[in-house]
Amino acid sequence: MIIAVDFDGTIVKHKYPAIGREIPYAIKTLKLFQERGHKLILWTYRSGKDLEKAVTFCKKRGLIFYAVNNNFEGEEFDNTYSRKIYADIYIDDRNLLGIPEWEEIYKLVTENKKDSVNS
Repeated sequence: MIIAVDFDGTIVKHKYPAIGREIPYAIKTLKLFQERGHKLILWTYRSGKDLEKAVTFCKKRGLIFYAVNNNFEGEEFDNTYSRKIYADIYIDDRNLLGIPEWEEIYKLVTENKKDSVNS
Protein backbone atom coordinates (compact mmCIF):
# COMPACT_ATOMS: atom_id res chain seq x y z
CA MET A 1 0.00 0.00 0.00
CA ILE A 2 1.16 3.56 -0.65
CA ILE A 3 0.67 5.97 2.26
CA ALA A 4 1.09 9.74 1.79
CA VAL A 5 1.74 11.53 5.07
CA ASP A 6 1.87 15.23 5.91
CA PHE A 7 4.60 16.66 8.14
CA ASP A 8 3.52 19.78 10.08
CA GLY A 9 0.66 19.00 12.45
CA THR A 10 0.83 15.31 11.55
CA ILE A 11 4.35 14.03 12.33
CA VAL A 12 5.35 17.11 14.37
CA LYS A 13 3.42 19.86 16.14
CA HIS A 14 2.71 22.98 14.06
CA LYS A 15 5.65 25.44 14.29
CA TYR A 16 6.24 26.12 10.58
CA PRO A 17 8.73 27.19 9.37
CA ALA A 18 10.47 25.79 12.45
CA ILE A 19 10.19 22.10 13.25
CA GLY A 20 7.79 21.41 16.09
CA ARG A 21 8.05 18.66 18.69
CA GLU A 22 7.55 15.13 17.40
CA ILE A 23 4.00 13.91 17.96
CA PRO A 24 4.14 10.78 20.15
CA TYR A 25 3.95 7.49 18.20
CA ALA A 26 3.99 9.22 14.78
CA ILE A 27 7.42 8.09 13.58
CA LYS A 28 7.21 4.79 15.47
CA THR A 29 3.94 3.99 13.66
CA LEU A 30 5.19 5.10 10.25
CA LYS A 31 8.29 2.94 10.64
CA LEU A 32 6.03 0.01 11.52
CA PHE A 33 4.09 0.59 8.28
CA GLN A 34 7.40 0.42 6.41
CA GLU A 35 8.41 -2.78 8.21
CA ARG A 36 5.13 -4.26 6.98
CA GLY A 37 6.09 -3.44 3.37
CA HIS A 38 4.12 -0.25 2.80
CA LYS A 39 5.64 2.66 0.84
CA LEU A 40 5.59 6.07 2.52
CA ILE A 41 5.52 9.38 0.68
CA LEU A 42 6.20 12.60 2.55
CA TRP A 43 3.45 14.89 1.27
CA THR A 44 3.94 18.40 2.59
CA TYR A 45 3.65 22.09 1.75
CA ARG A 46 7.31 22.54 2.66
CA SER A 47 9.86 23.17 -0.07
CA GLY A 48 13.52 24.12 -0.40
CA LYS A 49 15.52 24.33 2.83
CA ASP A 50 12.39 23.93 4.98
CA LEU A 51 11.66 20.65 3.20
CA GLU A 52 15.28 19.51 3.61
CA LYS A 53 14.99 20.17 7.36
CA ALA A 54 11.85 18.02 7.58
CA VAL A 55 13.43 15.16 5.62
CA THR A 56 16.58 15.35 7.78
CA PHE A 57 14.48 15.40 10.96
CA CYS A 58 12.78 12.16 9.91
CA LYS A 59 15.97 10.54 8.59
CA LYS A 60 17.75 11.13 11.94
CA ARG A 61 14.95 9.11 13.54
CA GLY A 62 15.27 6.26 11.04
CA LEU A 63 12.32 7.24 8.85
CA ILE A 64 13.31 7.37 5.19
CA PHE A 65 10.58 7.99 2.64
CA TYR A 66 9.96 6.18 -0.65
CA ALA A 67 9.44 9.64 -2.20
CA VAL A 68 9.10 13.25 -1.10
CA ASN A 69 6.35 15.42 -2.65
CA ASN A 70 6.43 13.08 -5.67
CA ASN A 71 4.78 9.82 -6.63
CA PHE A 72 8.16 8.08 -6.77
CA GLU A 73 11.80 9.01 -6.17
CA GLY A 74 13.31 10.74 -9.18
CA GLU A 75 9.97 11.84 -10.65
CA GLU A 76 10.32 15.11 -12.53
CA PHE A 77 7.35 17.43 -12.83
CA ASP A 78 6.87 18.79 -16.35
CA ASN A 79 3.27 20.13 -16.33
CA THR A 80 2.00 17.33 -18.64
CA TYR A 81 0.35 15.39 -15.81
CA SER A 82 -1.46 16.09 -12.56
CA ARG A 83 0.55 17.23 -9.53
CA LYS A 84 -1.71 15.22 -7.27
CA ILE A 85 0.18 12.61 -5.29
CA TYR A 86 -1.28 9.12 -5.75
CA ALA A 87 -1.69 7.05 -2.59
CA ASP A 88 -4.00 4.45 -1.11
CA ILE A 89 -4.17 6.34 2.19
CA TYR A 90 -3.54 10.01 3.04
CA ILE A 91 -2.63 10.90 6.63
CA ASP A 92 -3.04 14.62 7.29
CA ASP A 93 -4.19 16.63 10.31
CA ARG A 94 -6.27 18.74 7.92
CA ASN A 95 -8.57 15.85 6.95
CA LEU A 96 -12.26 16.61 7.37
CA LEU A 97 -12.40 14.88 10.75
CA GLY A 98 -8.68 15.13 11.54
CA ILE A 99 -6.70 12.01 12.36
CA PRO A 100 -6.88 9.63 15.30
CA GLU A 101 -4.10 9.84 17.88
CA TRP A 102 -0.94 8.11 16.62
CA GLU A 103 -0.95 5.83 19.66
CA GLU A 104 -4.37 4.52 18.59
CA ILE A 105 -3.15 3.97 15.02
CA TYR A 106 -0.08 2.16 16.37
CA LYS A 107 -2.25 -0.12 18.51
CA LEU A 108 -4.48 -0.93 15.54
CA VAL A 109 -1.47 -1.83 13.40
CA THR A 110 0.30 -3.90 16.05
CA GLU A 111 -2.85 -5.75 17.06
CA ASN A 112 -3.58 -6.68 13.44
CA LYS A 113 -1.04 -9.46 12.92
CA LYS A 114 -2.52 -10.28 9.49
CA ASP A 115 -1.63 -6.86 8.04
CA SER A 116 0.16 -7.15 4.72
CA VAL A 117 0.70 -5.19 1.55
CA ASN A 118 -1.58 -7.59 -0.30
CA SER A 119 -4.68 -6.94 1.80
